Amino acid sequence: MKVIGIACGGYTSEREISLKSGNFMFNLIRDSNFECYKIDINRSNYFAIDKSGNKFSLNKKNFRFLINNVSISFDYIINLVHGSPGENGKLTKKFEDLGISHSTCDSSIAELTFNKKKCLELAKEIGLKIAKNQLFEKGQEINEKKIRDKIGFPCFVKPNQSGSSFGISKVYSEKELKPAIEKALKEDNEIVIESFLRGREVNVGVFRLNGKVEVLPLTEVISDNDFFDYKAKYEGESEEITPAILPIELESKVKKDALNLYKKLNLRGITRSEFIFKENIPYFLETNTIPGMTKQSIIPQQFKAAKKDLKKIILAMINEALK
Repeated sequence: MKVIGIACGGYTSEREISLKSGNFMFNLIRDSNFECYKIDINRSNYFAIDKSGNKFSLNKKNFRFLINNVSISFDYIINLVHGSPGENGKLTKKFEDLGISHSTCDSSIAELTFNKKKCLELAKEIGLKIAKNQLFEKGQEINEKKIRDKIGFPCFVKPNQSGSSFGISKVYSEKELKPAIEKALKEDNEIVIESFLRGREVNVGVFRLNGKVEVLPLTEVISDNDFFDYKAKYEGESEEITPAILPIELESKVKKDALNLYKKLNLRGITRSEFIFKENIPYFLETNTIPGMTKQSIIPQQFKAAKKDLKKIILAMINEALK
């Protein structure tokens, strides 16, 4: 019987969300024809956890663990570690070195897409529209007036490498910049300051199976808060309309851009990209190579709207990789 791992947890503020994603996925496929284990990734120790909740210490170097003195290795790992070390490619690099098949893109692509600034520049190179933005490093002098002139207000201050809306602030004036920057620097040593785009926000899920890339029904996000922050994403303080009710022309444009991005960046598995429409043109915000997979998450909503069985798709992806 093939051994499947569902990696979750991680080292960042996103750990709790990742654990929820891992539990959701584990419960989805635990009764399949595979031997399934959750893999808890944390700073001190890694553990493999079976269906009965038994924990086995996992060797970080070779990703093996012992049951009754028998060494167990993984044939395939579903990577659901949001943030570091899952989404930035570090964990993927380990799987590649060990020859373990996995659910996400190559480590070099993961590292690139997790870097907001680099990802924006790449998106621009392949023809997508992006907001005005600027990168700052910790310790670099911040000139509020120059930011006002170049980026304008309101603007967003974001950690360059973080997800789940941690450390993000919407800034309306020069005096609000410094506290927002300090907040973002708690998550990362680099920050991106990005101009605010007013318009309808949509999330586009894309997946690849059996060589075919498919775009899922869109989700429009209408936040109860000032923007789609953590509470809006995970605590129900937003309205998510799936499928989004958009003019066919706008839907076609944004799907084309998401598909283009997926193919040009050689993404794999299931991804979710975020766009905002400004004057009927989709502007790319970011792509998530390991999108949330909780009960509340957008991707499961989109599969449901597409009348596609998420469990069947996941199992088909595993079988395809094992071939």
